[in-house]
Amino acid sequence: MRSKKGANRDLPPRMLRRVRTLKSGKVWVGYYYDGRDEGGKRKEIPLGTDLNEARVEWARLERTSLPKAACLMGEVFDRYRDAIIPTKAPRTQRDNLKELEILRKAFGEAPIDSITTPIVAQYRDARTAKVRANREIALLSHVFTIAREWGLTEKANPCFGLRRNKEKPRDFYATEGVWNAVYKHAVPELRDAMDLAYLCGQRPADTLKASATDIVGGFLEFRQGKTDKKLRIRLYIGEEPTSLGKFVEGLLERRRIAGIRGTRLITNASGMRMSLPMLTNRWNEAREQAITEAVLQGDQDLAAKIREFRFMDIRPRAASDIEDVGQAAKLLGHSSEKITKQVYRRRGEVVNPTETTD
Repeated sequence: MRSKKGANRDLPPRMLRRVRTLKSGKVWVGYYYDGRDEGGKRKEIPLGTDLNEARVEWARLERTSLPKAACLMGEVFDRYRDAIIPTKAPRTQRDNLKELEILRKAFGEAPIDSITTPIVAQYRDARTAKVRANREIALLSHVFTIAREWGLTEKANPCFGLRRNKEKPRDFYATEGVWNAVYKHAVPELRDAMDLAYLCGQRPADTLKASATDIVGGFLEFRQGKTDKKLRIRLYIGEEPTSLGKFVEGLLERRRIAGIRGTRLITNASGMRMSLPMLTNRWNEAREQAITEAVLQGDQDLAAKIREFRFMDIRPRAASDIEDVGQAAKLLGHSSEKITKQVYRRRGEVVNPTETTD
C-alpha cells in the first residue's frame, strides 16, 4: 500500500479524510474507509464526520482495537475547551483559553500517548515566561486528568511530579503616601471603589459587583467570582457601625441625595455602574496625574512607587494592615492562612522590642 500523504498522514491505515468547501463557504470534513466491495473493487465506505466515531467504525471494519496513538492532543484540547472550560469562572475561562492556544502550538499535533514527563519538562525550560509556563503546565495536567476519565489514554499523567519554575510573589505594598497621591487625583467613583476594595479586601471584579441588594441583616454579602466562596462582612458590631458600615451609610446617603436608583454601590454621578475597563481607565488617569505631580515636586522616589501601584494591590494592602493573620485570611476568603502569608502579607510582622533593664 502506498504511503499516506498530506492530510491523511495522521490517520490509521486505510482511513481517508475528504475536505469540501460548500457553497455557503463552510468547510465540510468527512472520513472514509478505503475498502473493497464483494467483487474486490475499491470502495470508499463512509465513516461519518466525527473523527473519534470514525476511528471506532474503522476499528470495527479492520476487526482490531483502536491504535494507542489514535487521539491527537489537538482533539483533546478541543473537547476540553467545549466541555470543561465553560464550567469554570469567567476569569478562569479567559485565562484557560489563552493558555490552551499556547499549549496547542506545542502539543496539538502530537498523539496523546507520546507526551512524556521529559517532553513537558523541555516545554517548561523553553518558555521564557516562567510564571505563565507554570499556569500552562497546571492546565495541561488537568487536561490529562480529564482525558483519562474520558478513556482517551491509560498512561500516567506526565505532569505529575514535574518541577515548576520558581515564583517570587509580588511584594509591593502601597504606603499611605502612595495611596494618598493616587486618591487625591481619583474621580469620586474611583475613590469609592478604592475605599470599598480596601475595607472588604475583595478582588476588583467582586468589588464592582457589590450591590445594595447584598446588604442583608447587618452584613454586606459577597460571592467571590473566582472561588465561589461566600462571605458576610459585618456592617455593625452591636449598634455601632464598623468602618465598612460607616462607608456604606455615607455612600447610600450620597446616592439618595443624587437621586441614583440603581442598586450597584460603585457608580458614576449619573448612576452608571463601573465596569472593569472603566475602572482601569480611571485608575491609569489618576495614577499618571499623581506621578506627574510627584515629578514636578522633585520626589522621584515617590513617583517610582506610584508607578508600581496597581488597583489589585489594594487587596494585599488590606490583608497586610490587619494584625491578626487569621482574620485577614477570612476577609480575603482563603481556606487556609498559608496563601495569605505567602502572597498577601506584604509588611513585616508586628513584634515588641527587646526590653532592657536599668
